Amino acid sequence: MDLQDQLKNLFPNHEPAPEESTATPSHVLYIQAEPMICIFEKRKGKATTIIEGYEGTDADFKLLAKEIKTKLSVGGTFKDDAIIIQGDYRDKIMTLLKDKGFKVKRVGG
Repeated sequence: MDLQDQLKNLFPNHEPAPEESTATPSHVLYIQAEPMICIFEKRKGKATTIIEGYEGTDADFKLLAKEIKTKLSVGGTFKDDAIIIQGDYRDKIMTLLKDKGFKVKRVGG
């Protein structure tokens, strides 16, 4: 006797809820002709990676920032039309953006 049969015996009038799909439709980002700029800087002695030059909407850029932060498991922010990531992750960020179809230019060091 499996769990479903036991539940039916305990609650004969219960109707199971239909399963909802948790897959969210992927948002299509604006792919631009000009390359995005990936900059390495030290701010207050700490390494930061800055991504600038996105021509799409701010909402798309924020979505891209969130995706980069979750894939790399790092902290960061979206401020003044730039994504600021804590640490030197230029190579990883550039491969992520190239996989999405963006052109990326490496600047600084």
